Amino acid sequence: MKKFRRDFPILDSGIIYLDNAASSLTPEPVIQKMLEFYHDYRANVERGIHRFSQRASEEYEKAHAKVADFIDAESETEIIFTRNATEAINLVANGLNWKKGDKIVTSLIEHHSNFIVWLRLKKRYGVEVEIVKPNREGLFDVADFEKAIDNRTKLVALTHVSNVLGVKTPIEEVAKIAHNHDAHLLVDGAQSVPHLKVDVQRIGCDYLAFSGHKMLGPTGIGVLYARKELLDSLEPLSIGGGTIADVGLDYYTLAGSPTKFEAGTPPIAEAIGLGAAVDYLKEVQLENIEVHERTLVKRMYQGLADISIVEVYGPKKVEQRTGIVSFNVGDLNPHDVALALDVSADIMVRSGHHCCLPLTKELLKRNEGTVRASLYLYNTEAEVEKLVSAVDEIARELK
Repeated sequence: MKKFRRDFPILDSGIIYLDNAASSLTPEPVIQKMLEFYHDYRANVERGIHRFSQRASEEYEKAHAKVADFIDAESETEIIFTRNATEAINLVANGLNWKKGDKIVTSLIEHHSNFIVWLRLKKRYGVEVEIVKPNREGLFDVADFEKAIDNRTKLVALTHVSNVLGVKTPIEEVAKIAHNHDAHLLVDGAQSVPHLKVDVQRIGCDYLAFSGHKMLGPTGIGVLYARKELLDSLEPLSIGGGTIADVGLDYYTLAGSPTKFEAGTPPIAEAIGLGAAVDYLKEVQLENIEVHERTLVKRMYQGLADISIVEVYGPKKVEQRTGIVSFNVGDLNPHDVALALDVSADIMVRSGHHCCLPLTKELLKRNEGTVRASLYLYNTEAEVEKLVSAVDEIARELK
């Protein structure tokens, strides 16, 4: 822990950073790798024959390969760089050929990025959207997906881990149900890929979207994994420079993947930084991160739940959740609680509806949202204890 915390000098100020579900911190090796690009071979990729461009292109292509290996994709051609997970999901939503009568199955606990895109298709094309609801803890009954997914279903879009409840969804079982009906599965992996070992072959998903800035990487870079058999039928969001194989006066031919999906000058430094973040996570080992977070979240959940006027949301069994705990302190507005934690204890958490209004309104019945504390590899037991103590102090002042 001491070794890894040294890579995050932003923590030296004494702050406790518990907003990792929104965006993680970035370690020095990732920053240095990005600076290497700017200092040593700053040039565009796939555009020049000179040494700077050749080196930049090599590092950019290597980043695709690192990500492919990280999630066990068959080939780097299945890895498409986007700006973030939101754009990756939108690429699928806008890249498939929809018609009236098609059906999409999603869930109540989705981030808006994996929810409103499907509502827009409903409005545009008359696509049917069916929403599967969990129980109060956010746990799903697989039988509900069996009822919802039928032969009209074209796509199932489901988060792997809820960014509010921390609950893990039954992705592998849903994948089998979807494929039995010739439907495809899109997984929002924004909250799982940084914290769990995600293997797209084992999961059986057809698409996987995630963001670099939640997994120790920079902002402005995301990933869409698309199974290679589906790449030809998926239309790019944008076309133009770099996406073509040939152009004539009245025709154009697009290149293969990922080139045809990455129009214009890509986020080169950010992609290289993402590759470095993958290297860092592989060194730490995701299995170790998962065990570390499970230990901390068990104490965090229990400590907060033991405070009489604090309501904690999500699964009670620690094995059913990741390192995310959402809660409220009595009738206090969650923004007031978050501000108090920052001012009085140097603890940074998130507050609000977390881009999950259907969940907070329909399931939690808290329109103003929740306070959310979320963990990562650099958080410690002492930091969790300080959070519990600070929340307890806020609660005492209400009594």
